Amino acid sequence: MAGRPVEGFDTVEHRQPMLSLDNAYTEDELRAFDDRVKRGLGDAAAVAYVAELKIDGLSIAAAYDEGLLRQGVTRGDGRRGEDVTANVRAIRAVPLRLRGDAPAHVEVRGEVFLPRRRFEAINQERTDANEPVFANPRNAAAGTIRNLDPALVSRRGLGAFFYQVVNVATRHESTLRQLRGWGLPVEPHWQECADVEALVVFCDAWADKRRTLGFDTDGVVIKVADAAARRRLGATSKLPRWAIAFKFPAEQATTPLLRIEVNVGRTGAVTPHAVLEPVRIAGSMVQLATLHNAQEVARKDIRAGDVVLVEKGGDVIPKVVKPIVSRRARGKNAPQPFVMPTSCPVCETALERPGDEVVWRCPNPRCPAKLRRALEHFASRWAMNIEGLGEALVDQLVDRGLVDNPADLYALTAPGLEALERMGKKSTANLLAQIERSKKNALWRLVYGLGIRHVGERGAQALARTLGTLDRLMVASVEKLEAVPDIGPVVAASVRRFFDTPSNRELLDRLRVAGVNTVGTETSDEGESTQALAGMTFVLTGTLSSQSRDAARQAIEVRGGKVISSVSRQTTYVVVGADPGSKAVRAEVLKVPTLDEAAFLGLLSNL
Repeated sequence: MAGRPVEGFDTVEHRQPMLSLDNAYTEDELRAFDDRVKRGLGDAAAVAYVAELKIDGLSIAAAYDEGLLRQGVTRGDGRRGEDVTANVRAIRAVPLRLRGDAPAHVEVRGEVFLPRRRFEAINQERTDANEPVFANPRNAAAGTIRNLDPALVSRRGLGAFFYQVVNVATRHESTLRQLRGWGLPVEPHWQECADVEALVVFCDAWADKRRTLGFDTDGVVIKVADAAARRRLGATSKLPRWAIAFKFPAEQATTPLLRIEVNVGRTGAVTPHAVLEPVRIAGSMVQLATLHNAQEVARKDIRAGDVVLVEKGGDVIPKVVKPIVSRRARGKNAPQPFVMPTSCPVCETALERPGDEVVWRCPNPRCPAKLRRALEHFASRWAMNIEGLGEALVDQLVDRGLVDNPADLYALTAPGLEALERMGKKSTANLLAQIERSKKNALWRLVYGLGIRHVGERGAQALARTLGTLDRLMVASVEKLEAVPDIGPVVAASVRRFFDTPSNRELLDRLRVAGVNTVGTETSDEGESTQALAGMTFVLTGTLSSQSRDAARQAIEVRGGKVISSVSRQTTYVVVGADPGSKAVRAEVLKVPTLDEAAFLGLLSNL
């Protein structure tokens, strides 16, 4: 039994960050990595490595207690991921119980993927049902693991391979054999390589052989074999110095370029893209490809009517590499050079291009295309996270005149939504509940969701963490903004311009009136966050009525505390909301102090 559909996913912090990997694309870059490793170890002797095929799927962390699968979490942003335990338990490739001499408490990490055969069968089923097909197995795997119905996850037939045991320092090949001994699936084609020469041979061999596998792989993960050497090399805040991903050359194909169209983004950027005769590249059909900007089109002399060479950058993003000029028609049938439009294709406003930029922009703040993209961004997963508000629904809301800016979302009503296509009572109620829930989001999500140019997730978090409230952010000088960690002059100037624009200030006033959270966490008068909770660890369980879990996490972290996902004897407090889970029981067993919501809020307010 896969169990009942879950109602949503909690966000939890990884006990150890799930770091990214640096990439190498050529033999020279691989040798440069080997040189860096040798310099880091202070030894010119050959370094032994383990090479593993890089699975093109979704990273997952699985925790086992007393041999039983307790929790499954996605990678997320590397520091926090989504708790998808019910779905991980529904993956038949992931054992519910470890065997052998597995420790009482252990966390392992691996990759969840969709085998090619299952991918093709699922897309055929979706085609037969007149449903949109998945672009590639990776997207299908990611969509499946974030589905709210574990029964569907079970039917999809996901696979999994594991490659790491957290906080266990052994030679890497021993780790892989240990994982297999516990009953966890391990990709079998890994190889010990005595030096960089053996690595080069391994990577060259699999560049072609990978097509014979039953799953997608886009490269080779290379790790220093010796655990002591890995400890000496260490890691940056984002990347381990002892590992790298060698990416296989992008797969290429030729196809006719039918026409060049332009797209309007949320910041007004108007960029050209290629509409191609569909061609299969790296396991999926490609019909659209990026052309970057008008200057790039002119530099490469790409013309509608050309046969072009197309590749997937990193096996993900299709792009036009060049035209095949030798196959270009001549004479009166010769294709004409691309001419960038002078007005917005949606609102017909004259386009502008600042002198220091290559991108043309639509300056009309009420351009429908900009509004659509802005709404999609506002509702996106890492912004306000309003599930169910996708592209098709946004188009209807804008076309019907129901939404003119993000604040209008909070004025939507059931009758208005139920009049739209594919919006019955249940879907309307779910959407309205998601919109209402978003009011309690952490401040940084709102800042990111506003779509301020140059402000990404990390910048939004830094602004919210340092300044604490939207009011302080709105009046902060450029100098004060530049003093915020991770905020440079360009971002600071962009933030200041955004808040100096009257229409943006009006939008923020409406969001405030609608009840959207505009207060992050307490800060001192100088904007410095207090560190009163430094050295303390917290676990959150259950639902808090006063704020979202992200807001509670930020309230703890800005005061120097740390939020972890599991309860141990070293945990300082377990914050217990309504309908708590097993963490509250474990806290009682381990005699860890607990705080109900009132006590938690009292703790924060008294600091």
